Amino acid sequence: MEPSRHHRNKELNKDADQFLMIRQVLNLIFMIGAIIGVIIFLTGNTQVGTIVILASMVFKIAECAFRFFK
Repeated sequence: MEPSRHHRNKELNKDADQFLMIRQVLNLIFMIGAIIGVIIFLTGNTQVGTIVILASMVFKIAECAFRFFK
């Protein structure tokens, strides 16, 4: 009996994504930073909120770069 497609893909992806933990941490930092930035932005300090959001986007760009290295 042939293994299911899902099982085969899981086996292939196990070794393929060596950066998974780093990507997850970078995504977490991005999400927390973006939420804090939006809160700061909406509470009235738009300049600081924008800077925080842009700084958190650096972590998302880094995460995307790790995806390409996969």
